[in-house]
Amino acid sequence: MDEADIVVVGAGAAGLSLAHRLPAHSPHGAATSVVLIDPPPGPLRAPRRTWCFWESGPGRFDPATTASWEWLRVRSRDGAVVLRHIAPARYKMIRSDDFEALVDGDLKERAGLRRLEATVGTVTGLPDGTAWVPATDAAGARVGLRARWVFDSRPPDRLPPARTRLLQHFRGWFVRTERPVFDPAVVDLMDFRTRQPERGLSFGYVLPTGRHTALVEYTEFGPTPLTSAAYDSALEEYTRRVLRTGATEVLSTEQGVIPMTDAVFERRAEGSGAVFRIGVAGGATRASTGYTFAAVQRQSDAVARAVRAGRRPVPPPPHPVRARLMDAVLLRALDTGRVDGPDLFFRLFDRVPAGRLLRFLDGRSRLYEDLAVGVRTPVLPMLRTAAELPWLPRRHISVR
Repeated sequence: MDEADIVVVGAGAAGLSLAHRLPAHSPHGAATSVVLIDPPPGPLRAPRRTWCFWESGPGRFDPATTASWEWLRVRSRDGAVVLRHIAPARYKMIRSDDFEALVDGDLKERAGLRRLEATVGTVTGLPDGTAWVPATDAAGARVGLRARWVFDSRPPDRLPPARTRLLQHFRGWFVRTERPVFDPAVVDLMDFRTRQPERGLSFGYVLPTGRHTALVEYTEFGPTPLTSAAYDSALEEYTRRVLRTGATEVLSTEQGVIPMTDAVFERRAEGSGAVFRIGVAGGATRASTGYTFAAVQRQSDAVARAVRAGRRPVPPPPHPVRARLMDAVLLRALDTGRVDGPDLFFRLFDRVPAGRLLRFLDGRSRLYEDLAVGVRTPVLPMLRTAAELPWLPRRHISVR
């Protein structure tokens, strides 16, 4: 058995972001011992992925940023264009390999932090108020740690009960074209010139890193993921027919599934006051958009401040109650087909000022701003959906 002040389970965006912020010393000056546990290479380790978020001014992880943009573009199904300048904010793109390399370099210099490759079992609370972390290392040996606080970022096997669940599922190609077809100053955030599915919506997403290079994604909000062949077919059609890229080389691919749900994620593990959920497991994913990275940073910062001050470091709600309620209405309206998804999102970007819309999407808008955004949506279908939500049962839905 080993002991630590803090154990962080999982070294993805949430685990690394928290470890990066945790203070090296307690309020009393003693060194803070931290163990960061990541599973050995294999199926439990997350694949390479790309995170995007908007941020004003210099950011903590700017050295790992692949690219950033001040212009966002949304296209309707018939090709109408909304172009928004979001300065002083920038839309930033970070690839997980670059993020991990940056954070790993900083953590190597930190006294009191230890890395461990192991598969963690069920974390449990102990009678003395600490927590027990059972694990098995890469060689098959059993490892046990007792910690004052445990922050678990592993995604749940089962979502909390929800009234609505859609999946944001996507596949992306990192491409290089022979012709200079991309505008490196502008992100195509939602391009609805894709073929729309019978249920939900789809769009293209283009993150240009140069005139000849970009990440091009095909994304759907819907009930089930597609096959690899179906994603590739959709991407082939989008790049050739819509973007007219011509001769194109696919350099690499990435694929993912993000649950979009009105489930309530508990930030404390049941039966223990020393075990907390962070990241996706702690509800950091914004239900209506799938964005997670910015909320992870806010949550990590709040936890680190609490540790530094000697307070119980309960992760705060990643999103305000009002934002979660509005997300629940939107998800239900999309899932029932009461609103036309492509029309709704295009209308929001077309009619709401960029700064206000970004604050709304980030959950930082004021009540009057939420109302101003709300009147730009189909009001009657949204009101009908809001009225029925309290009467709908919540049920468990497996995510694996």
